[in-house]
Amino acid sequence: MDFASFLIQSLNAVQYGLLLFLIASGLTLIFGIMGIINLAHGSFYMIGAYLAFALSSALGSLTAAILLGGVLAFGFGWLLEKLLFRFFYARDHLQQVLMTYGLILIFEEVRSLTIGDDVHGVAVPALLDFSLPLSADMAYPAYRLLISALCLVLALAMYWLIQHTRLGMTIRAGASNRDMAQSLGVDIDRLYRLVFAAGVALAAFAGMLAAPVSSLYPGMGNQVLIVCFVVVVIGGIGSVKGALAAALLIGAVDTFGKVLFPQGAGMLVYLLMAVVLLWRPHGLFGRPERA
Repeated sequence: MDFASFLIQSLNAVQYGLLLFLIASGLTLIFGIMGIINLAHGSFYMIGAYLAFALSSALGSLTAAILLGGVLAFGFGWLLEKLLFRFFYARDHLQQVLMTYGLILIFEEVRSLTIGDDVHGVAVPALLDFSLPLSADMAYPAYRLLISALCLVLALAMYWLIQHTRLGMTIRAGASNRDMAQSLGVDIDRLYRLVFAAGVALAAFAGMLAAPVSSLYPGMGNQVLIVCFVVVVIGGIGSVKGALAAALLIGAVDTFGKVLFPQGAGMLVYLLMAVVLLWRPHGLFGRPERA
């Protein structure tokens, strides 16, 4: 592998890892703070991708579609938590799994009835429909670089919000000890609703960003969901920093594995998870549960 090929694969790994982080960060916050096993989280990624397809077709602009879709996704998450999820916090995990699996079936059926089961694509914006030369015969799409840049900006913004703001302090308090946080005056119901809506919006935003570089097809959220749970487990439940580290690590292992070891690339991510859990059973940045 020459340097230009290595650089292209490195850029692909970073882009894939940062996109995974956007989806998995919402999942790890929902799981770590609210204790909800949300199997429908991958469906929010799918909803975002199909929103980009439908809205960009209607508005004629992917940028406008992403902005409007982000607002719609946040509002959808807010309503979904208020009307459904808040009744399952005290339920056991089996009921949560059954409920969220049912949502997957509902979302897939709604998608089938409204848009159909054909494979769709979203056009790259004309302003970004070019490639940057890396060597005499290799180039890299500008839109993929934009995806990485936007994901990185959001990752830094999330770190600043969680570590250096009052809202972030309440989120960390809710993740550490929700009963104590509530006794100190934190509105847990509102906090849960906000975190859930933000998680839905992040997953949908990732789907909208990825739509021009990947196909839209039935069940596309299910594959993403499995990898996102691996990210959460490797990084540590409830840790956004861990989700970022794990997503970048998985992006590198998956991308270079497909190039260097294509026959066994499908198992490398899960082998990585096994190794990390043997070394750190609570994940890279997870904390052991207190008795």
